Amino acid sequence: MNITGNTILITGGTSGIGLAFAEEFIKEGNKVIITGRRADRLDAIQKRLPEIIIKQSDIADATQRTELAAWITENHPDTNVLINNAGVQYITDFNKTVDFGKVHNEIETNLIAPVHLASLFIPHLKGKQNATIINITSGLAFVPIALMAIYCASKAAMHSLTMSLRYQLRDTGINVFEIAPPSVDTELGHDRRQDKTQTHGGIPVAEFIEDAIAAIKNDEYEAAVSHAAGLRAKGEELFEQMNSRFSH
Repeated sequence: MNITGNTILITGGTSGIGLAFAEEFIKEGNKVIITGRRADRLDAIQKRLPEIIIKQSDIADATQRTELAAWITENHPDTNVLINNAGVQYITDFNKTVDFGKVHNEIETNLIAPVHLASLFIPHLKGKQNATIINITSGLAFVPIALMAIYCASKAAMHSLTMSLRYQLRDTGINVFEIAPPSVDTELGHDRRQDKTQTHGGIPVAEFIEDAIAAIKNDEYEAAVSHAAGLRAKGEELFEQMNSRFSH
């Protein structure tokens, strides 16, 4: 993929991986649009990066997804890259009463929203030069952490979906990438932590972005970054080993 001269929409762009992608793509000479739920964060980012375009939007809401696509088509018709990045991660313990509000939110945000956005944007992307969809999945798509069962299942579904999407769009000129991060030091999952300033742990965001951008430049349509590559290669073999660390 040519990573210069694009107009790129990034969902969940107010922190972590999404914001890091936005900053890097701006450096590479692209126009970047980010979405997020929190207006204060969007405003703060735009003050720091005046060239970035912001749009408040909750992608867990189907109506707002439709409105986002219409807004992009009307105001930024040159958009040729969609990055489905927004995601949430909760603990789901089936030994206790399951919070189905969180289950629905997790599936809506992590799986249904990217499906809906792809369906909304594919007609727009057809015929665009360098048209691209990039789905951010996870190394946990290949080896789940059992206590994050719904998150991992949603990412496994996104891995499968991306394969099918790439196959279906193979003759349209739309490139379809999957970038599977390892554990990256962001605020993902902060809802479950008592200390809201504590980060996720894992590799530095800058290290992940460097490898992810290299994969996109080199047209690696399925790129498991850093130790996510090991999870991709040895998924079932590592399941027991990984989950023993998270047992009660």
